[in-house]
Amino acid sequence: MIYSIVAIGDPVLKTKAKNLAADLAAADLQQLIADMYETMYYAHGVGLAAPQIGKGIRLFVMDSGPMVEVDEEDREEGEVLEAPIKRAFINPQMVSETGEMWGFEEGCLSIPGVREPGEPQRRHRAALRRRKPPGA
Repeated sequence: MIYSIVAIGDPVLKTKAKNLAADLAAADLQQLIADMYETMYYAHGVGLAAPQIGKGIRLFVMDSGPMVEVDEEDREEGEVLEAPIKRAFINPQMVSETGEMWGFEEGCLSIPGVREPGEPQRRHRAALRRRKPPGA
């Protein structure tokens, strides 16, 4: 199922998301995650958070595959690229950020058409703690 993406200004995007309940049925969670991937791909995104589809819960999905495919075209001979990452993050918590600050072009599906080259500035690596989805 493809969800509508909530746009900037919607109250769900300004409200602190709640942890996913531990008693949420595994089949329901798996379906929500599958629907979020389907919605993200339909919108040509590489990440999508549950609040962006109107759900105030701490869940996001990401697939860096499209970014790696673009980089392959520009890579130099012999350069090794990192493998794409496709994961669902349930109740994520930032553990650490390391490395040099660097900027890249970032967009947001909830703010269509806005992209800022070189912004934001982020650390090269981030470590997150998460609850794994059922069957992962």
